[in-house]
Amino acid sequence: MTKANIRGKIRWGIFGIIALLFASSIFVAPQLFNKGIDWANNNVHLGLPRITERDFRLGLDLQGGAHLVYEADVSNIPAGEEASAVEGVRDVIEKRINGIGVSEAQVQTAQVGKDRRIIVELPGVSDVEQAISMIGATPILEFKEINDAPPRELTAEEQKQIDTFNVDAKVKATDLLKKIKDGINFEDVAKESSEDETSKNNGGYLNYVNTKYPYAELFIWAQTVKEGDISKTLVTSTEGFNILKRGTERDGEKEVQASHILICYLGSQNCNNEQYTKEEALAKAQEIYNQANADNFEQLAKDNSTDPSVAQNNGDLGWFGTGQMIPEFEKATFDAQKGQIIGPVETAFGYHVIYKKDERNTKEYEIWRILVKTEKATDILPPQDPWKNTDLSGKNLKHSEVVSDQQTGAIQVALNFDDDGKDLFADITKRNVGKQVAIFLDNDIISAPNVQTAITDGRAVITGSFNLQDAKLLSQRLNAGALPVPVNLISQQTVGATLGAKSVQASLFAGIVGVLLVMIFMLIYYRLPGLLSVIALALYITLTLALFKLIGVTLSLAGIAGFIISIGMAIDANVLIFERLKEELISGKSLKAGVEEGFKRAWSSIRDSNISTLITCILLIWFGTSFVQGFAVTLGIGVLLSMFSAITVTRVLLRFVVPWFKKRDGGWLFLGTFINKEQK
Repeated sequence: MTKANIRGKIRWGIFGIIALLFASSIFVAPQLFNKGIDWANNNVHLGLPRITERDFRLGLDLQGGAHLVYEADVSNIPAGEEASAVEGVRDVIEKRINGIGVSEAQVQTAQVGKDRRIIVELPGVSDVEQAISMIGATPILEFKEINDAPPRELTAEEQKQIDTFNVDAKVKATDLLKKIKDGINFEDVAKESSEDETSKNNGGYLNYVNTKYPYAELFIWAQTVKEGDISKTLVTSTEGFNILKRGTERDGEKEVQASHILICYLGSQNCNNEQYTKEEALAKAQEIYNQANADNFEQLAKDNSTDPSVAQNNGDLGWFGTGQMIPEFEKATFDAQKGQIIGPVETAFGYHVIYKKDERNTKEYEIWRILVKTEKATDILPPQDPWKNTDLSGKNLKHSEVVSDQQTGAIQVALNFDDDGKDLFADITKRNVGKQVAIFLDNDIISAPNVQTAITDGRAVITGSFNLQDAKLLSQRLNAGALPVPVNLISQQTVGATLGAKSVQASLFAGIVGVLLVMIFMLIYYRLPGLLSVIALALYITLTLALFKLIGVTLSLAGIAGFIISIGMAIDANVLIFERLKEELISGKSLKAGVEEGFKRAWSSIRDSNISTLITCILLIWFGTSFVQGFAVTLGIGVLLSMFSAITVTRVLLRFVVPWFKKRDGGWLFLGTFINKEQK
């Protein structure tokens, strides 16, 4: 390889180091970069997207919160199924915690002797009693049928209330519009009077809007006016009365116009037509695809599609953008050419044959608004629940298990009811033949199979596009909801948020001071190599913090201590390299040869010390408790990345600067003062 090629590779290495440092810095501290983006958007109106901000995951000792330990009573669980039942309870508890808005919660199971325990950590929780109440509740398993009762109409008094409210809202909006026409600043009126909480503090600024809900009416208005115009009359939208100001326009996302033919099958989602098995549905969809063209597509949809909406739209889906269809359907449609018919495309609803009629590029408009909200019928009378309760619930379920269909081999979940449940389920299935019966766990629907015939033997089968893992998880959840697995709170510890904040500040201060002292030492003692090690250390710190944030490492005081120790080990590797470099220069080698030999001879010491540390970290993670594990995880990650920064990054930097020096020893900047002149 020529010198030019080698030098080119080194330059690419330098570019990679700079790019990695920049990217990891953005990920670690996006707030700093977002300030610049906000300034550019507010002053130059560039419309740049903000960087997604993601916080570090802090442990209880830093963020504050609650540490709860529960004991599960598995005395009534069949032998050999205790662990599965407790895992099911853990899963339900985790869902309940997410339901009350506790982020970054951790739920773990543990066995202490014969006792089965569930450990719950709730960082940043504000209402411990509410969390305890919800965690301790019995999991709710329900069976529901379609609610075919006619929805209730508004009473005359309720309708009068809506009308009165909306008249007052229109008067208020009209007065605000008059103020603006009289010369009062739009942004000032928005900050004072707008009822849109998301935009009023920004002077009513909504950014760029498109046809998606709830801004479709605002988008239509913006199409008819020019940049800088303010609406002369009130603009009515689903949210209320709007006073609008238009800014610039820009190209928006692509939209497509398409029609489809759906062939669903037994077990597919929301399928009310069970004449096809999955294999038969695929064959039918393939047959239709082979026949379809632009002229007969609508008729084929009328004759064959199992989509209930085909009676109203003949399969035509109209225009839609990204995020409005399920991913498999959307990707296939957007990837197709205009006028192309594709299929069969499989989704959870069945097999689709899709005709992409047209595509277009849309516009987006920058809009400011002042909103005065109106009332709608749904504000007083919420939409009717599509499901209604039955008397059958989890208390009637004896057991569930994973089975397979004897004919097709499809994975299914079998349910076995007790005597009361057997009679209830027979009554439910008799009155719902040809309809769906839904199974809910903790108010979330997990299955809604169609009833083919009345079931009188107390057994039911949930079919669907299951793999073995999904079926086991569903069975586990059902058993956890049905089996008597009560949990008792045996320990509760609370960490105050104030104490956690002080710990974070103290840890950060100690870490910053330590890093600065190390950097100063390296600069004074090793001069130019020391400067290069400081650059490598900066990359190491940002890269390590970015990795902590990316993989969700929980930072505790012990974890921060492990990270700070790893910083010292990163510098220790550079010290070994530079000391070997000094010895090579003293022995009379050239600067280039000394650099290469220094890395070669220091590598064995660096490797052995880091491997021994990593072995210790693995043992601590394996056998240690939570705080010890946090220390070991951050130290282990830090050690691995420190080897990269010392061996790879520092070497690339040294190779880049070595050709700058004509002297064999690099002079004063390159450890030259350490060389005995008589040995030169």
